[in-house]
Amino acid sequence: MVDQQGLDTTGQQKRRQLVRAVIASAVGTSIEWYDFFLYGFAASTIFAELFFPTEDPTTGLLLALGTYFGGFAARPIGAAIFGHYGDRIGRKATLIITLLTMGVATALVGLVPTYDQIGIWGGILLTLLRLLQGISVGGEWGGSVLLATEWGKSRGGKRGFLGSWPQFGVPVGLVLGYLALQVFQPLDPYWGWRIPFLLSIVMAGVGLYIRLGILETPVFEKVVRENKVERVPVRQVLAKNWREIVLSALLRTGQQAPFYIFTVFILSYATKTLGFEPSQVYTYVIVAGVISLFTVPFWGYMSDLVGRRRLYIVGAALMVVWSFIYWPLLDTRTPALVFLAIVLSAPIHDIQYGPQATFIAESFTGRLRYSGASLGYQLASVTAGGPAPLIAVWLLATYQSSFAIAVYMAICGLISVAAAWALKDRSHQDYAIEYDEDPAKSG
Repeated sequence: MVDQQGLDTTGQQKRRQLVRAVIASAVGTSIEWYDFFLYGFAASTIFAELFFPTEDPTTGLLLALGTYFGGFAARPIGAAIFGHYGDRIGRKATLIITLLTMGVATALVGLVPTYDQIGIWGGILLTLLRLLQGISVGGEWGGSVLLATEWGKSRGGKRGFLGSWPQFGVPVGLVLGYLALQVFQPLDPYWGWRIPFLLSIVMAGVGLYIRLGILETPVFEKVVRENKVERVPVRQVLAKNWREIVLSALLRTGQQAPFYIFTVFILSYATKTLGFEPSQVYTYVIVAGVISLFTVPFWGYMSDLVGRRRLYIVGAALMVVWSFIYWPLLDTRTPALVFLAIVLSAPIHDIQYGPQATFIAESFTGRLRYSGASLGYQLASVTAGGPAPLIAVWLLATYQSSFAIAVYMAICGLISVAAAWALKDRSHQDYAIEYDEDPAKSG
């Protein structure tokens, strides 16, 4: 039986592959983000003392977060490298490479000697492995989103819901990363924190087993069958879709910058400024992550009903308002209100994050989709996600007030409102056609 996209398969086989693809995407991104977040949590709490000891605690924290930022700076490089191969050789093969790269790099972080053992070389090795993590994540996201969405219906359907499952991997990775540090770090000051990093290689093996069992997506198979594979897809998408790439990056500003303040900067702020115990803050953020396990797919589903752009604008506008509520709640130093601030941040943030993957992926035609979506998504890592904790540390040290950070977050939210307004909504676009070859059907 031949389906509407030209793939020789039965409806039952296709549904089975769709389920496998969604599971593979969710599991794979969960492992990748576990690895990526684990480093961020450690950088915010223990890496400054272990690898960058200085007399000034703020300087040590900035140095540790600087290596954290290095992973973000490397993500667009990974997007370009793996986006090229994802559009050339396929989604599945590329995703296997990204998963293995991340697993090895993270496990090696657990083996790096500290400053007391080899001096600054520990920090250098840490930075190099962080860059490798960033390159891997740069290629992972785009492939996982396409793996899930390109197995769905080519027109309409539940594409927003399907695209939310790779996003689902973020709260899973967040919860696992926090739990791992909370369980293992107290065991021993030298090797306790290393165990969660070493476990990454086992998790990567599980993810690899799952991904080997899926087929290539029907959309990419159609591109290959019709001989439309681009020789240099990154160059082509930069020439044809530079506007969509820029808007995709700006779209993420009001989501990504607040997210890394909510999940990374909050560790140092709540413990060092507000005086909370690390374990208490870990628990609060874990609860927020658990809530996101439900709200991310929920908002992805809602975007299928009301449209990606409309929902995204609402979420970005709410982030502007929430910025001026979140910090006053934290600064009360009242445990119940601090808990409320941290936990409510999750569903508000997820109004943007749930539909975001599909919103961005739909902006690019099939033969350039891996490269375009990856570049647009990962460029925000340099402009928004990576700098956010550093900017928050600097603003707090300079103005001695959280209000300055609230203003920064609100500005980020306004940027996302404008970008979402300018980006075309293709919620009902035929996902299998080449947009630029059939303008009448391009939505």
